[in-house]
Amino acid sequence: MTAMKQMATFLILSLLALASCCEKRTNSTYGNMEKQATPLDFKSGYADVNGLKMYYEIYGQGKPLVLIHGGGSTIQTSFEKVIPLFAKSRKVIAVELQAHGRTSDRNADLSFEQDADDVAALLANLKIDKADFFGFSNGGTTTLQIAIRHPDIVNKIVLGSAITKRSGVPEQFWGFMKQASLDNMPPQLKEAYKKVAADTNGLQVMFARDVQRMLNFKNIPDEKIKAIKAPALIIIGDKDMVTPEHALEMHRLIANSELAIIPGGHGDYIGEITTLKPDFKESDLAIPMIEKFLDKK
Repeated sequence: MTAMKQMATFLILSLLALASCCEKRTNSTYGNMEKQATPLDFKSGYADVNGLKMYYEIYGQGKPLVLIHGGGSTIQTSFEKVIPLFAKSRKVIAVELQAHGRTSDRNADLSFEQDADDVAALLANLKIDKADFFGFSNGGTTTLQIAIRHPDIVNKIVLGSAITKRSGVPEQFWGFMKQASLDNMPPQLKEAYKKVAADTNGLQVMFARDVQRMLNFKNIPDEKIKAIKAPALIIIGDKDMVTPEHALEMHRLIANSELAIIPGGHGDYIGEITTLKPDFKESDLAIPMIEKFLDKK
C-alpha cells in the first residue's frame, strides 16, 4: 500500500501541469539568453508570460520539439536522459511551468488550460510559429489542451502517460490524492526542486497547487478530444498508473493517432528520474519509436 501511495502522490504531481481559461495569448518579452557550458550546450532564459517569469532551455538545431514535464518536476527530472538524443536532429525547447523548478508562481490555481496558454505565449515570444509537442504525465494532459486551444501552432503531439478522464487511473488513486502529503513526494523530485528553485520554500506551494489541480480535475469532453486534428502518438507503460483501457479510449477518439503500450512503469520509457535503475541503458528508451513517428510524412 505504501508503494501505491507514493506512486499516487507522484502521479498527482505528474498528472497536473498546465492551466486556466484565458483564451487570449498575452504579449510578453523574453529575457537574456545565456549560453551555458555543459556537456550538452544549451541556451536558457526567462520569459514574461501571463504574469510569470517562465524558464526555458533550448538545445540543438532543426525542427522544433517542445518538451513539457510532469507535475512536481523540472526539465531535468522528466527529460534529462532524452534531451541529448532528441537534440541530435531537432531544436528542443524545454519549459518549466508555473511554480515548478525555476519558473515563478502567480496568485492563481494551476490548470492544464492555463499552462497550455502559457506555453503558447512563450513560443510566440520565441518566434516559433509551429512545433511538435511531447508532454509527459501532467505535461501530456497539457499537450492535449495545447492541441485543443492552440491547434494552429501544433504539428504533431506525443502524449506520454496522459489522462483525459478521472476514470483513466485506478479508483483508489483519487482516495490517496485526498490524503496527499509532501512527505510522500519522491525524494528525487524534492531534491531536484531545491537544487534549482530561487526560493526552496516554494516546494510546499508547488505541491499544494498540484494536489489542488487534481482535486479540481474534470473530464475533458469527448467532443474536444475528437476535434484534435494533429497526428498523435499515445504512449503508456504496461505497469503505468494510466490504464490500458483509457489509453485505448484516447486512441479511438483521436482519429489520426497511434497507440504504444510498452514494458515498464510511469516514465520508464523516457528515463524519468524516479524510474532509474542501476542497470539503466539508453537502448531501453522509446526515443527511436518517437522519432519515427515525428519524422513520418
